[in-house]
This record gives sequence, structure tokens and C-alpha cells, in this order.
Amino acid sequence: MSRKTTVRRGLAALAVTALGAAMLAGCSADGRETIRFTFSKREALGFMSQVVDEYNASQDKVRVEMDASGVDVVSASFVRGNPPDIMLANYNYEVARFVQRCALSDLSGTAAAATVRDDLQPLMDQYGVCPGRTSALPYSVMASSVIYNQEIFDRLGLSVPTTWDELIQTAETLKANGIAPFYGTFKDDWTVGQGWYDYAVGGSLNVIDFFDALAAEGDQVGPDSTVSFQKDFGQAMDRMTQLASTYTNPDADSRAYGDGNLAFAQGQAGMYLQGPWALGEIAKTSPDLRVGTFPLPMTDDPNDLAVRVNMDLAAIIPEGSKHQDAARDFLEYLYQPQIIEAYNESQLGFAPTKDAPAPSDPRVAGMIPYYDEGRIYQGASVLVPKTIPVFSYAQAMILGASTEGTLGTLDQDWSRLAFRQPAASTTESAAEGAAR
Repeated sequence: MSRKTTVRRGLAALAVTALGAAMLAGCSADGRETIRFTFSKREALGFMSQVVDEYNASQDKVRVEMDASGVDVVSASFVRGNPPDIMLANYNYEVARFVQRCALSDLSGTAAAATVRDDLQPLMDQYGVCPGRTSALPYSVMASSVIYNQEIFDRLGLSVPTTWDELIQTAETLKANGIAPFYGTFKDDWTVGQGWYDYAVGGSLNVIDFFDALAAEGDQVGPDSTVSFQKDFGQAMDRMTQLASTYTNPDADSRAYGDGNLAFAQGQAGMYLQGPWALGEIAKTSPDLRVGTFPLPMTDDPNDLAVRVNMDLAAIIPEGSKHQDAARDFLEYLYQPQIIEAYNESQLGFAPTKDAPAPSDPRVAGMIPYYDEGRIYQGASVLVPKTIPVFSYAQAMILGASTEGTLGTLDQDWSRLAFRQPAASTTESAAEGAAR
């Protein structure tokens, strides 16, 4: 080996070592501070990748590297003490355990926090809190309600129902004209849980008040408690099963989500209990079909109408991040109106910021007044830890199981879970249960 070759290899080795050291120090090859950004919504990767590229090109201090790893990988990174520097993640009990354990930094002092609507905080708090901190900021709110075929409604002279009696009259008219009032996809339990079950409960009672009261009962939930699933959900479940047994397609028990999207697109039903994610699937078959949305009426008081929401994405910065300032700089960039509003518009979501315009897509226009007025609720199904099979219970009821007996079982499950947890708020106990 020549002396020149030896020198070249030595210099190359030194370059690799220097690069490795820079990466370990959180710096990119050009000297910028590198942060890892975890983004959990795969269908929006194209949009967010462009945002990251534009941010990286806009300044020369920070470089963002996007990571689309699943929730299991992210959870493992917390355990290893190497969490992402910033995350946009679905806000659920998986994230709640980090909130409850105060593993997320306080974002209350950021400019982004000042832009968020105040009425969304109680929904965030339902999953748990770290006292004295704003651990997460909503980034995208997904609202869902009844999807209806406007062309069928117009042809039959039907108006959007706002009371239970009007809903039954609408269903009877559709049925009399040979159209299934609702298309049921009961083969998939999640479609029952997030749609039929959640809409029925959210249209019947105040979901936040119920779960707060359930928290106070702790492990005493049951026949003698002040509140319980059996006592408070009974009428909603009876009305849910009435709609399912009388006003759905005859083969609803064997139809799945994909079947429902196709059938609804083909005009086989007047209404469909699905979220906005189904709208794109429906459009693949019938791109010009006129559809709209409205909250499912479960009482005879129109003031009870509300739409189901979930915090589709929330922004968090782990305490374990070694790049807090850089992560906050990117956070502020993400919350610029032109970015957060464009993102939500692209996903049929509602921006959580105070001055954001309403979505322009006419398919979700029916939900705008309710969102603007704060007449919203989180689904009862997502406020129960995953250790309790609430989707399966909802499916069992809609397929004919006793509502009273099934809700009684749900009470027992809740009580047993609360008994195994240390004394705490319901949200804390639930978060711990979900993490097991």
C-alpha cells in the first residue's frame, strides 16, 4: 500500500468520525442543529414532508428530520430515554400516559398555545393532565356525524332532521320508497363503536359530565352508584338498536366498512354513520355525488344536537428532548395560519385556532355551526381504556345482545379497572389502564 493511499484512507476515516460526532451531538453535516420530528398520520405524509422541506430551506439554524415510525417505536424511544424532539400524534390514551407522568414539556408559554381555542382544553383534559402544564396542543380536530345523500333527500323532499321524531319520520319515508335509511356495516366492530355507539351517546347526554361523575365513583360503579353505563346509557342504546334493527340494510350484520362506502356511493342508502375519512372513499366511486353531514338527533330537543370530534393530531415536545429551543422554533412554524389552516383543509379537518376560517368543503359544511358554537363531544368509546373491549360490546348490542346486560358488564369492567389503580382521577386511572 502506497503512502498516498494510506493518507487518503486516514483522512476519510477522520471525516467519517467527525460526521458521526456531529450527528451524535444533534448537528447536521452543515452544522445545523438536527431535531427528530415524529408524524403519525400516514395519509398526510406528502403534505407534511413539503412543510418540513420548506422549513429547512427557510433558515440555517435547525434541520428537521421527519420520522413516520408507528406508535410502538415511539413508545419504545421514551423507554430508552431517546424520544422524538417534537411530535404531531393522534391524541389518545397512548399519549395520555406520557401526559400523566409529566414526561412532556410545558407549552403554555408558546405563541402557538395562545392561538388555540379555549373550549378545546376540556376535551384535551379528558385524557389526563400534568398539573401546572399544558402538555399538548391540538393541531387538527376531526369532526364526524351522519353522512347523508343530498340527492335522495332532495328527490323525496326530505329536510335534515333535528329531533328524534323527525329522524324516525325521515327513516320511514326512505324505507317506504325502497331505500335503506341507514347503511350498516356491523361486521366491523369499530364502525359500530365510533359511529352508532358514539353518536347515540353523544346525542343523548353530556359526555364530559358523565365521565367526570364516573371518575368520582371510582371502583364503586355499579347498580347502586349515582352514575353508571347501565343507568345513563340505557335509553341511548335502546334507540341505537331500534335504528339498527328497523332501518338498515337487511345484510348489515355481514357488511364491512369497504362494503358500506361502495353501497352508499351507489345510492343504496340515505344515511351513513361514518367519519370524514369515508368521504374520500365514497368519492372514488361517485366523485360527483352530493353528500352532506348533520349531527344524529337522539332527543326531541334540537339544543341537544352536537357533533363527535377527536383530536386527530396534537403537538407535543417530550421533556427528554435535548433540543427544546429548536423544537419550539419548529412548533411555532407549524402553527403559522397559512400552514395549520392549509393542513386541516387538506384533511377535511377543523383547525383548532381561534381565528381559523371554516372548512370550505361542502361535504362537512353541516357540522360547521356546531363546531363554531362548541357543541361538540369526544366519543364515549375512546374515553374507555383499551383493556375494556367497548367496540365488541357495542357490536354485541347492535347485533341483538341485551343492552342492559352488556352495559352492566361494562360497569363491572370499569369498576375492576378502577380498583386495580391507585386513588386518582378517572382520566389518570384510565390512562394507566390503557398503558398496560
